[in-house]
Amino acid sequence: MHSMPHADESSLSVAFNDIPDPRCSASVRYPLPAILALTMSALLAGQQSVLAIAEWGARQPTDILTRLGFVAGQTPCQSTFQRVFAKLDSDAIARVLTEHFASPSPPDGPSGISLDGKAFRGWLGYANDGCPVHLLTAVCHASGMALAHEPIEADGVSKAEAELTVAPALIDQLNWPGHVLTGDALFCQRALCQQVRAAGGDYLLLVKGNQPRLHADLMLLFDPPADSGALPLTDQPTAHTIECGHGRQQEVRHLVATTDLTDYLDWPDVAQVFRLERTWREHGVSKRQLHYGITSLETAVGTPERLLALKRGHRGIENRLHRVKDVTFGEDASLIHTGQGPFVMALLRDTAISLLYRSGIRQVAACLRRHSQHPEAALDLVLLSPPTHA
Repeated sequence: MHSMPHADESSLSVAFNDIPDPRCSASVRYPLPAILALTMSALLAGQQSVLAIAEWGARQPTDILTRLGFVAGQTPCQSTFQRVFAKLDSDAIARVLTEHFASPSPPDGPSGISLDGKAFRGWLGYANDGCPVHLLTAVCHASGMALAHEPIEADGVSKAEAELTVAPALIDQLNWPGHVLTGDALFCQRALCQQVRAAGGDYLLLVKGNQPRLHADLMLLFDPPADSGALPLTDQPTAHTIECGHGRQQEVRHLVATTDLTDYLDWPDVAQVFRLERTWREHGVSKRQLHYGITSLETAVGTPERLLALKRGHRGIENRLHRVKDVTFGEDASLIHTGQGPFVMALLRDTAISLLYRSGIRQVAACLRRHSQHPEAALDLVLLSPPTHA
């Protein structure tokens, strides 16, 4: 096993030792952990393409290359990076990274884990060559870190169907006790809820037309027709928030939860249902959204305030991960499409963002600009132990 000369035992670079090297040992010139550590450091210094990563490595002084594991002072060229990435096992990488960034059960109540899919626009032209162009990712609400990934191969079915096909495998990779599955209404499926509950977790999901009977029951409970003769709710704790920003004036979210349907609904371990109304004014126009949902969280833990926070936290996957990858790390512009290369680079970009969030950094673009001038700071994130406050 290759040993990183200046790496802490609990660092990411040491975790790279557990990733199997697909190359013939007799032909290996550059150790795999060193290649991955260099790639991570270059990404953290704002290098977006494989060519830029290779050129960045070639420019570094001997002391930095030695820290990364290149004892001869030489680094791989672009084609070497591409050949290695194409052969790597992305599933094995995902397992190692999931273990390294494993999220402990939070002490102050359950934390959310979002599931969401992402398309890679730069790969779309290569879909007919067998290159999958979607990835399903699990992200921790609290830290913003990507915890696990599954490639999505549509293979003639819709993207939604493909996401549901790989969701069980993604859920299997995660540590669920103390965590709550959140996702779009697509993931409101009996089997997925049962799987999370069997693994010791909970769920909080929206309900829409893909579950017509359940959706109709919730609509009738919370918003019955005037002439229906429906009785008022006996249990209806509420929570609301009022905010301004993003061009919106006084955005109000109002959540009502109840246990009135718990004994009636035929759904795995459902403990509460809720109604979430969102109203706001944008550029002088009044707007309104109305959603219904279910959760397995009992009332003692799943207070209306916590349900509202979990629902809002789910959208963080778009702002804290997908947008950062596309805008700051240039993922949509990437044309890597050979073998496992696309998914390896996607995993490493996720890992770079996770390293930044774990160290308490939130201004990602500014941090990458700083690292471009001070590469040793990027190396520290890869080679040193994670901060104890994370």
